[in-house]
Amino acid sequence: MSSGQPLNPLPGDREPTLTIAQVAERTGLSHDTLRYYEKAGLIERVGRSTGNQRRYQAADLAWLEFLLRLRETGMSIADMQRFAALRAAGNVTVADRLAMLREHRAELADRIRALRRNATVLDHKIDHYEQLLLDEHQDEHEQQGSEELT
Repeated sequence: MSSGQPLNPLPGDREPTLTIAQVAERTGLSHDTLRYYEKAGLIERVGRSTGNQRRYQAADLAWLEFLLRLRETGMSIADMQRFAALRAAGNVTVADRLAMLREHRAELADRIRALRRNATVLDHKIDHYEQLLLDEHQDEHEQQGSEELT
């Protein structure tokens, strides 16, 4: 999400808001995905303009950014929905939300360790193949040198 773009203010003293197109551009989410997130309960019903167009506030963008982090770290839509429902229920669910995030963080740490192990194996295999190519190149070079002597 880029933060350098100005928000479009609505008339009066209201907080500046963004259209669905502006939010889609900032987040990389499609209009359909943003509508789905609302329908699926991942984001609370977004405010509307007098023309019934969705108008996203800064708090909506901050929540979307957090949802994107959860998605990028592999949280399922079902767990994201559960977390969103807990959030909507208010401060009485803080302990439950904390437990969910701790569990997700532990799962993420396990996946990171597995990815590092896999990267190490790949590095060794890459080194092996690079060495095979070097050896092959050296053999060809030595063979060409011996042909020139005859």
